[in-house]
Amino acid sequence: MARRFRGESHHKVDTKGRVSIPALFRRVIEASDPNWTDGLAPELVIVYGDHRRNYLECYTVEAIGEVDDKIDALPRGSKDRKILQRLFHGQSFPTTVDETGRLVLPAKLRAKIGLENEAFFIAAGDTFQIWKPETYETYEAAETEEWLDEQPDDFDPLILLDGAKGE
Repeated sequence: MARRFRGESHHKVDTKGRVSIPALFRRVIEASDPNWTDGLAPELVIVYGDHRRNYLECYTVEAIGEVDDKIDALPRGSKDRKILQRLFHGQSFPTTVDETGRLVLPAKLRAKIGLENEAFFIAAGDTFQIWKPETYETYEAAETEEWLDEQPDDFDPLILLDGAKGE
C-alpha cells in the first residue's frame, strides 16, 4: 500500500518560484520513489491540467505510475486514452525536490493558478495539491463547510466509509 500524505500548510514562494515542501510530504515523496536513495533528489510529477484546474496536483513516482498503468490499459487509439494521455502526460511537469527540500515551480505553472508570494499545500491521499491560498479558501474550503453545514448536528463523516469497498 502506498504511503499517504497528511496535513496542510502555508509556505512562502520566492521570486524564482522556489517553495519549501512540508517535511512530512518530503518523506512520502522519498519513500514512494523507487530510485531514491540518500543523497539523490527524489522525483515527482506535477499535473497542471486544463483551464478548469485551478491548483497543481503533485504525484509521487508510485502514484503517477498507477495512473500511467490505467491509461496504458485503455485501447490504443481510443479517444479516452488520447485525452487522458494529454491531461496526465502532456499537461504535466516532471521535477525533483532540491537538496534543501524545495520545488522550483516554473513561471507557467505559477501563472496558471495565480500563485505569487504564498502557496497552500494540502494532502490528498497519495497526491498533494498546491493552491493559491485565496483560491483554496474561496472554493474548496467553502464547499466543504457548506457540505458539512447541510449534515445533521450529530453527523460523523466516518459513516460514509461504511460499505466502502477497497480496490
